[in-house]
Parts: sequence; C-alpha cells; structure tokens
Amino acid sequence: MTTHPETAALSFEDALKALEDVVRRLESGEAPLDESIELYARGDALRAHCQARLNAAQARIEAIVTDRDGAPVGTRPFDDMAS
Repeated sequence: MTTHPETAALSFEDALKALEDVVRRLESGEAPLDESIELYARGDALRAHCQARLNAAQARIEAIVTDRDGAPVGTRPFDDMAS
C-alpha cells in the first residue's frame, strides 16, 4: 500500500475525520463503482495511518515506577506494564 503525502501529513484527528467521511460516503451507496474503489483505497490508507499514529503514541507512553514508599524512581516502557 502506498501512503499519499497528503495522508502522511494529517494529524490523527484529521485522518480519523477523513476516514469517517469516506465510510459515510461508501455506506450511502451513492458513489459509482470506480469512485467506491478509490474511496475504499483512500479509507484503507487512512486506517493504516491512524493505526501507525496510535502505535507511535503508545510507544511513547511510559509508566512511572515507584519504590516501596511510593516515591518515583524512574520510568519503564508502556509495553512492560503487563508483565
């Protein structure tokens, strides 16, 4: 799948809004077949972009590690919280 430059530049919120617009248009059934195919491809690119933005945000989240007295002693990656 190719990411269009205009998709890559979108914030998560803008990409999600654009994806919602694509879904609404597809669900309306009013788009001709060729346009529906283009809309589907655009929607797939927007979905992938949103997922990538969410994955990047999750990777940046850290949990604060405390000692026995509750004092902060450092951080650990979000992914280590489940262990």
